[in-house]
Amino acid sequence: MSESTDPDAATPVGEAGPAARIAAGYAFTGPALDLGALLWDGACLPDRQIRIPLSMLNRHGLVAGATGTGKTKTLQLIAEQLSANGVPVFLADVKGDVSGISAPGTPNEKIAERAADVAQEWRATGFPVEFYSLGGIGPGIPVRSTVTSFGPVLMSKVLQLNRTQEQSLGLVFHYADSKGLELVDLKDLRAVAAFLVSDQGKPELKGIGGLSTVTAGVILRALTAFEQQGASEFFGEPEFDTGEFLRTAADGRGVVSVLELPAVQDKPQLFSTFLMWLLADLFNDLPEVGDLEQPKLVFFFDEAHLLFNGASKAFLDSITQTVRLIRSKGVGVFFVTQTPKDVPADVLAQLGNRVQHALRAFTPDDAKALKATVKTFPHSAYDLEELLTGLGTGEAVVTVLSENGAPTPVAATRLRAPQSLMGPIDAAALDAAVKGSLLYSRYAEPVDRESAYEKISAEQAAAEAAAEAAAAAAEAAAEAEKQAKAEAKEAKEAEKQAKAEAKEAKEAEKAARGAPEPDPSLAEQVVGSGLFRSLARSIGTQLGREISRSIFGTARKRR
Repeated sequence: MSESTDPDAATPVGEAGPAARIAAGYAFTGPALDLGALLWDGACLPDRQIRIPLSMLNRHGLVAGATGTGKTKTLQLIAEQLSANGVPVFLADVKGDVSGISAPGTPNEKIAERAADVAQEWRATGFPVEFYSLGGIGPGIPVRSTVTSFGPVLMSKVLQLNRTQEQSLGLVFHYADSKGLELVDLKDLRAVAAFLVSDQGKPELKGIGGLSTVTAGVILRALTAFEQQGASEFFGEPEFDTGEFLRTAADGRGVVSVLELPAVQDKPQLFSTFLMWLLADLFNDLPEVGDLEQPKLVFFFDEAHLLFNGASKAFLDSITQTVRLIRSKGVGVFFVTQTPKDVPADVLAQLGNRVQHALRAFTPDDAKALKATVKTFPHSAYDLEELLTGLGTGEAVVTVLSENGAPTPVAATRLRAPQSLMGPIDAAALDAAVKGSLLYSRYAEPVDRESAYEKISAEQAAAEAAAEAAAAAAEAAAEAEKQAKAEAKEAKEAEKQAKAEAKEAKEAEKAARGAPEPDPSLAEQVVGSGLFRSLARSIGTQLGREISRSIFGTARKRR
């Protein structure tokens, strides 16, 4: 950072030409960040410094350029100077090469040459850094969000839902909010969506249109695919407090919060949308402060084109509103992408500070993008189409807002070299920095408390148990009724049988009384004689003795 010491620096020096007039546009009286030296007519002019007023960094910005042109080093350069001025910084490390900002740089011939070119007093310096990771995937303090906090618009973006499906998802969130069902993680969202299309849950949304089974099926399938990508790690508790990004170190320098994304760089839509949640959460929590002498936080949004690709109108409207209004809360946002056309016009119009690295024009589409980029700059003394294709690595076209809010002249600039390590620190040092942080114990371990999933599961279990009990009682009653009917039928049959038997007996008795007694037969006459009775008695006595002995098992005696 530098401050102007020449009272005539803001006034053009005679008729010195375009270079002097351009340089005069960057001769600010207040604190400013030094970007580099002016390039004019093929020469680097170290006495013509190009800077950004510190008070204008909450007016947002854009850092753009083709791959390999030095965008990441520009981020590092700006972040270092912000930290040195006590301004906290947030930036995403997509490729894993920004962690070196925590360590002093290594002097070499190229750095010495660049420092001489731009009149930089280069000193190897490391800066206070906290390393974060999404959900604990990869090295870093885990950053998690609850599903409720993430909200339906951002969730629709990561689930790639269409407008109708997004509105239906909004109903799911509305129901959960109105019923006090906390959506902490993805299983909570799944449980509520499934409940609302069940027989028990369908009446709940009847008054506001309901949730179609087909749409719910799409949402549930999208959630399944999302979980299979490992996204369930990003949602849960403890939820990260984005106020942690606003801290300063003990020596007064701003803490640089680096979100390490190499482990999830194959999920660009996810991490870009998650970055938007961080920004939206800051917007919701921070108070209005108006224009400050320096911002409370500068937020670098890397790979910004991924955020806007395929975005719904509701999502784009939310981004535009957030960017427009968060300035008054003391937060500056810099989008980092390849060309300005990657950013919607309504958002681009809010970006007052521009650092445009080289563009390539190898194809007709490239040439079209180049022409579109040139049209986004103020009138310039340069041939911007030629200049933008001829810039070297570490050079850029710059225009910023001056202290009075007016755009500065377009300035081709050779940028300064970062003073911290231009590359990643080793894995052991990164791990030690993470585990040595005071925040690590606060956020490292996930917490799974009772939320919508458990509440709905408990209610459904109770309902199922009540239904089973009612069914069992009904079945028992039906069985008892069936048994009673069977017994009544048997009793009736028995009564009928008894009556029939009694009738038969009565008729038999009646017939017996009316029949004449028959004469005795010859056999009956013989049996009834006295001689036959005496003989029978004698034979019976003898047989009784044999049976009696035989029963006791003794030998027969002779008489």
